[in-house]
Amino acid sequence: MPKRDGVPGHEALQGRLVTLTPIAEANVAETLAGAMVAEEAALWRWMGIGPFRDEVAFLAMVARQNAQGVNLMAIAKPGGPPLGMAAFMRMKPEHGCAEIGSVAYGAKLQRSREGTEAIYLMLRHLFEDFGWRRAEWICNAENAPSARAGERYGFGYEGTFRQHRWVKGANRDTKWFAMLDHEWPQRKAAFEAWLDDGNFDAGGRQKRPLQSFM
Repeated sequence: MPKRDGVPGHEALQGRLVTLTPIAEANVAETLAGAMVAEEAALWRWMGIGPFRDEVAFLAMVARQNAQGVNLMAIAKPGGPPLGMAAFMRMKPEHGCAEIGSVAYGAKLQRSREGTEAIYLMLRHLFEDFGWRRAEWICNAENAPSARAGERYGFGYEGTFRQHRWVKGANRDTKWFAMLDHEWPQRKAAFEAWLDDGNFDAGGRQKRPLQSFM
């Protein structure tokens, strides 16, 4: 099953619009910290991490996640500062399964081609470079934007775990979405058709939504 040893998230992923850089590379964590601390507290509402009072707190979170086997990636336009982050997490190489999580997009990355390309690059890395079988997307059941995003990216809804976690002093029911290896070729074609320059007008507005290609 696996095409290579190890797990995703230890190498930079280069797209046309964005680059994803592992947090472990020199100075990446510090630069990302500065960008993420500046974001509004609302960005972290449904996540188990954040908001962060300062860069020290953000770097402490990075250290904890790294110790738990989370491979965090900084997302930036080529040559630009980080605009957000995402991670390969809950990785199970023996089963060929990983979650794409800790997705936190700053204002300039939200609802953008760049943000969509970042997820495409992560999925391609998991399914093609590693030959894994399953990618997961999970979110707080009350986090409607994240649930919509998962479905837009082509993850299929699989169910809700009730009273799954206790997060930030409150119950969390968790919605589960997944994409499987045999689904990836069609999803890949949809991503690439949507990302194509021909799908956008001169003002950068999409002509067809991503889901219409799925």
